Amino acid sequence: MISHAPSATMIKLLRAPTHLYDWHAGWILGRRFLRLTHIGRRSGHRYQTMLEVIGENRASREVIVIAGLGRSANWYRNLQTNEATEGAIGPERFPPRHRRLPEPEASTVLAAYERRNRLITPIIRRVLSWLVGWRYDGTPTARRRLVAELPVIGLRPADGP
Repeated sequence: MISHAPSATMIKLLRAPTHLYDWHAGWILGRRFLRLTHIGRRSGHRYQTMLEVIGENRASREVIVIAGLGRSANWYRNLQTNEATEGAIGPERFPPRHRRLPEPEASTVLAAYERRNRLITPIIRRVLSWLVGWRYDGTPTARRRLVAELPVIGLRPADGP
C-alpha cells in the first residue's frame, strides 16, 4: 500500500520558513513570503500560515496574497472572524488589517504577478488550475473567474494609511 501522507522530512521542510521567522531570520526569504499569525475562529488557538506574496504596494505598505484553497482556507475563514495578530515579511513584523481586493484590482495584481514570474508562469497556471479544478489559461476572462473563486487579500499595518 502506498502512503500519500507527507514524510517527517517533508513536514520539516514545509515548516522551515516558519522557523526562519521564529529565529528572526525571515529576511532570508526576502519579501516573497509572509507569515500570518491568526486566531482560530472556534478554538481561539493561535495559528501561523506561510503565504506567498503575489503583489505589494510599498507606498501603502500593503502586501497582497491569494487564498489558494479558496474561501474554505482556515486562515481566510479565521480572518472573517478576527483580525490577524501579526504579519511578518522579511525583517518586518506588524499587526495587520486585511481587506479583500475587488475583482478588477485582484485581476490586475494577478496579471502583474504572472508577468514578473514569466519563466515559471506555466507552472503557476498548472498549480492554479489544480486548485480551482478547471483549466486556468491566463486570459482576462479566466483571471476574473479565478479571483472570484480564490480571494485575493491585502494586508497592511494597522497603524498605516
